[in-house]
Amino acid sequence: MSEAYFPVGPGLGPEENFLSLDDILMSQEKLPSRAEAALPRLAAVLGKGAGAGQGNCLPEGSKLEIPLWLAKGLYDHKRRILSVELPKTYKEGWRTVFSADANVVDLHKMGPYYYGFGFQLLNFDNPENPEIAQTILQLGIYSFLLSLMWARRTSRPGPFIYNEHLLTVFAASWTPPKIPITKTPLH
Repeated sequence: MSEAYFPVGPGLGPEENFLSLDDILMSQEKLPSRAEAALPRLAAVLGKGAGAGQGNCLPEGSKLEIPLWLAKGLYDHKRRILSVELPKTYKEGWRTVFSADANVVDLHKMGPYYYGFGFQLLNFDNPENPEIAQTILQLGIYSFLLSLMWARRTSRPGPFIYNEHLLTVFAASWTPPKIPITKTPLH
């Protein structure tokens, strides 16, 4: 018997996997940005028809909330058509909260695709890219260790034994080594 939909995992690299429903939904997440040049014929598409100038043209300096897929298509670090701003959950204030105690924040409520979307933000030139990558890595490892502890508590005794207190201390205090991030985009 065949299934109507064969599940496809999300892309793990800098590009999305458009056969994956998760990646399709992630690419629809809105990204705050600013038009660095006039964008002809995009006002109606973005729902800014009333504020647009002549000929459905978005004027230079317009603030936009556009989907990730469109931002990646319009972004060119050489021509400066579009500048991308960080969403609030990836800014320094939230990174400080995550480094203090990641348990208090429900990442799924903040954005169901926090890790994948954050990884896609590294495609854009941003001076905070190394810190964003570091935070995503730390949160990923921390949540993995917490899920390991939760699974261990709810399962039968297994073949391995570990000190749960030691894992808790490790998850709370471990910081991974600095990741060398290049200034060039990943595409």
